[in-house]
Amino acid sequence: MTDLLYSQEEDALRAAVRDLLTDHCAAADVAARAESAAPHDLDLWKSLAQSMGLAGLLIPESLGGQGAGHREAAVVLEELGRAVAPVPYLTSAVVATEALLDCGDEELLGRLATGRTIGVLAVGLHLGPGAAVPVVRVENSTLHGELTGIADAAVADVLLVPADDGGLYAVAADADADAVTRTPQVSLDLTRPLATVTLDGAPGRRLGDAEPAVRRALRAAAGLLASEQLGLADWALTETVRYLKERKQFNRPVGGFQALKHRLAQLWLEVVNLRAAARAAADALATGTDTDITVAVAQAYAAPVAVRAAEEALQLHGGIGMTWEHPVHLCLKRAKADSLAYGTAGAHREALAELVDLRAP
Repeated sequence: MTDLLYSQEEDALRAAVRDLLTDHCAAADVAARAESAAPHDLDLWKSLAQSMGLAGLLIPESLGGQGAGHREAAVVLEELGRAVAPVPYLTSAVVATEALLDCGDEELLGRLATGRTIGVLAVGLHLGPGAAVPVVRVENSTLHGELTGIADAAVADVLLVPADDGGLYAVAADADADAVTRTPQVSLDLTRPLATVTLDGAPGRRLGDAEPAVRRALRAAAGLLASEQLGLADWALTETVRYLKERKQFNRPVGGFQALKHRLAQLWLEVVNLRAAARAAADALATGTDTDITVAVAQAYAAPVAVRAAEEALQLHGGIGMTWEHPVHLCLKRAKADSLAYGTAGAHREALAELVDLRAP
């Protein structure tokens, strides 16, 4: 029987990541940075990726990584979700890394493992496993085309681009400015900015077949995104309970009112269930057991719970929750954006129905 409880090593990893984020990822700083021209916190990324070695968790030790697994990466994403940290961990250390592992490109994997190189898969953030992926044209060994909704493209050093010849190509993001253009797009979640990538004669190196690499990357992204959503939901619940214990009305704590107790109890049950689903998805990715089904179940459940937890936090904080200074708006925007990322809950329910042969009549 699978043990979904956290191991001592995972608890120690969580404590280390939370300590770092507590010291270097204050909500006020995240909000201020989100409205600036440089929303990513690359100093924090350097601490996570290089000092702690977290960029290489999924990469074998023989290639310079940590040789850990998806359960450990899930713990990191829980903490990053709690802090709404503006770092490209999911896009580089999970999505791009998984694509490169499928292609077997040791040189790029070694660079990503150090954290000094940020890789981004040039597939729209809204696309889930099995979705049709837009591609660019290959002409005279160069790439031409436009791809939209690419998360964290602004800080990418290497773009992994699917092409119409069925290949996945590595493109240096800092190539000739006329060949590679990254245009920011307006997004609800400013801590994970999107961009349109335009290639006009960009040189690329073929890494392998795009279809299996992209499918593997998006499946891992969807599965581990549930852990980020768990972190968001857990933070929202914890902060709301803390606030309602302190806030008084009619000379008694607001949290003592029966109606609010019921709302919080229901939310607690949903977060507990989300934790089980997210842990199961991480374990399935690590072991390769019933992966497609478990990931679909996790994502079908995770998005609605994370959004509801953030909405409840906003409402139950009263007037203070509506202010820009309170961090709950960061949590709500990330939860809303995550609900569309790597496939909606509805898309995952449809995929699950196909997988278990329970199609709608």
